[in-house]
Amino acid sequence: MSIHSSELLEIHHRGAIAEIAINREAKRNALSDPLVRAIRDCFENLPEGVKAAIIYGKGEHFCAGLDLSELRERGTPESMHHSRMWHAAFEQVQFGRVPVIAVLHGAVIGGGLELAAAAHIRVAEDSAFYGLPEGQRGLFVGGGGSVRISRLIGVARMADMMLTGRVLSAEEGHQAGISQYATAAGKGLDKARELAERIAGNAPMTNYGVMHVLPRIHDQSIQDGLMTESLMAAVAGSDPDTKRRLAAFLDHKQNKVKPA
Repeated sequence: MSIHSSELLEIHHRGAIAEIAINREAKRNALSDPLVRAIRDCFENLPEGVKAAIIYGKGEHFCAGLDLSELRERGTPESMHHSRMWHAAFEQVQFGRVPVIAVLHGAVIGGGLELAAAAHIRVAEDSAFYGLPEGQRGLFVGGGGSVRISRLIGVARMADMMLTGRVLSAEEGHQAGISQYATAAGKGLDKARELAERIAGNAPMTNYGVMHVLPRIHDQSIQDGLMTESLMAAVAGSDPDTKRRLAAFLDHKQNKVKPA
């Protein structure tokens, strides 16, 4: 295990898994501009040997959203550049090199929920709670939430959260589709490690297709999506690693799919 620490992020390498901890505990891991840039740089520069990543927050919270102290005296052009900077950072999470698992606990608010939505899998501990308080503060989501969160929970539910300030519990968020896995307090990271080990063992080309192609198929027409699917299936099927895995399965060297 190797450890790379900074004032903003702690990065642990455990074999093929990178564990990235947001390190602003005193601020409930609120997202400052330097932290957003650190997240961008981290995911953009993951070492070649990393096959999956986990992101979580140190202390009692995943992320309490935008550090509002940075908003003062910011005009329209600056606000647009700021939003686009967040977009670029979270693009590196969603469309980077490896699948990303977010471990959610405590506050997952505003920009914190936008960051979580950029991950591919979300594991929520029972302490997690979700909010989009932008409406009460005269703001609008700017970190990709209107695109990603609305796809997770639907436009109507997101509108309710933004208009009324409604806060969802971990259970309500799980039922709404924010998280795919629910755990007891303190168990989220263990579950994420278990999932990351499985993901790291997949064929890299398949992981790439799930990360980069599947969400784009979702945004295409049916016929365009089917054509894109055929192209991705052909690319994955011709990959040497896939041929090796298929041979192992046919030679009874890989286990068949069974219920968990």
